[in-house]
Amino acid sequence: MRDGSHQKTSHKAREQVAKQQQAVFKQFAGGVGGSENTIADAQLHQHQKLEKLYLSTRAGKHFQRDIVRGVEGYIVTGSKQVEIGTKLSEDSRKYGSENTCTSGITLSKAALSYSRARAQMEKERGQLLKALGSQVAEPLRAMVIGAPLEDARQLAQRYDRARQEAEAQVIEVSRRQAKVRESGSNPLLKLEAGCEVRLEELKSSMVTLGKEAAAAMSAVEAQQQTLTLQRLITMVEAERNYHQRVLQILDQLEGEMLSERQRTETSSRPATSNMPPPPSYDEVNDVFASQANDGLTDGMGYFLGEVVHSYQAESDVELTLSVGDYVVVRKVLNNGWAEGECKGKAGWFPFGYIERRERVLASKVAEVF
Repeated sequence: MRDGSHQKTSHKAREQVAKQQQAVFKQFAGGVGGSENTIADAQLHQHQKLEKLYLSTRAGKHFQRDIVRGVEGYIVTGSKQVEIGTKLSEDSRKYGSENTCTSGITLSKAALSYSRARAQMEKERGQLLKALGSQVAEPLRAMVIGAPLEDARQLAQRYDRARQEAEAQVIEVSRRQAKVRESGSNPLLKLEAGCEVRLEELKSSMVTLGKEAAAAMSAVEAQQQTLTLQRLITMVEAERNYHQRVLQILDQLEGEMLSERQRTETSSRPATSNMPPPPSYDEVNDVFASQANDGLTDGMGYFLGEVVHSYQAESDVELTLSVGDYVVVRKVLNNGWAEGECKGKAGWFPFGYIERRERVLASKVAEVF
């Protein structure tokens, strides 16, 4: 409520000032025997135009300054990130080169791949920060502190001083006219020629300065709009290109790591080539009923197992498994097959592809069903 009331008060004040200025301009135009209201209207329009240009260029300057400050802050924090990322790259390279693990070199290879990718990403980040500094911050900073805006504002200030001096001269001429009228003399004869000449000089100077100031401020405004938009587009393009290149690096890194993990899992995965095909559910049920199959073990009871090797089902009675899944194991055969349920589906799978788990998070148990 207070903001709305304040805005209304400010608006009324500006209207009142504008009316007073218009009255002075009209007096200025016609106070010495003239009645050309178009002159007063033109001068009022010139004054209002300059006021709008001043506010516009001031806002544009502040926006440019905000962009410069934001880019400078981004460069400072980004440089720190480059430093941290480079250190992480070096640590990863060191581990990959010096690791003495006896159970395999998979992690060493992954560490070296990550080190190379991280170094590439930090290089890209450094190039982005350099581009933002040279192509965005520097051009905008140059315009913020540049001469064209300052020169245009000085012209506008000279125009304001000339206008104020002209208004004061109009008041002086009016005072003298009134004094002459009171004395009963002819106003045109008694008015001092010096005041009249001075008023005309001020009028001519004010008109000239107004045109020059408006032209200069308009040129600065147009340059502000164009340059700022160009630098914003440049900033967006630079960031987009950076993220695209980083995404390519990450895609390649992920592919290398997944391939290495798959190779390792394949080499360590229990062989299934010598296993007989899994039995059908009818066959298993008959075996349970007759207790005639020595290859069936049900003494373990139900338990939860975590998938450590992925498995792709090859028949309708088999169950596809992914690493990290949890399975409710219900039957285990001595020939290597196990039967259970995972994610709402039941089927057979190689028992060696899972590991028994005694404690499992409730959320993981919910995923099984």
